[in-house]
Amino acid sequence: MDKIKLTGMEFKGYHGCLPQEREQGQVFLVDLELGLGLRAAGVSDDLEKTVNYAEVFEQVRAIVEGEPCLLIEAVAEKIAERVLADFSLVQELSVTVHKPEAPIPGRFRDAAVTITRVRHE
Repeated sequence: MDKIKLTGMEFKGYHGCLPQEREQGQVFLVDLELGLGLRAAGVSDDLEKTVNYAEVFEQVRAIVEGEPCLLIEAVAEKIAERVLADFSLVQELSVTVHKPEAPIPGRFRDAAVTITRVRHE
């Protein structure tokens, strides 16, 4: 299966369990890997035979900058559901939501979750 990857998408969101996270917001990074067939698009050079990643970016932005969730697991799930619903060529995807400013006492580089979903017809 071929892949389209969007990595390091950065948005400000208000997700988290603590009141200050939901009031002040913080940066979230999202990586997305879409599995689909790209041969037809590559041979024809036709955007209609692939997924417009600018549209995918806007879908992800709407979710991360939209209605707050308590958990980044829920943010990832919403992204996966939306992409599979709106882009029929996508057969599988992996979503990673990074929360590098998570309120964890101590030093760490990143807190993240990754989910993988497969289209079932």
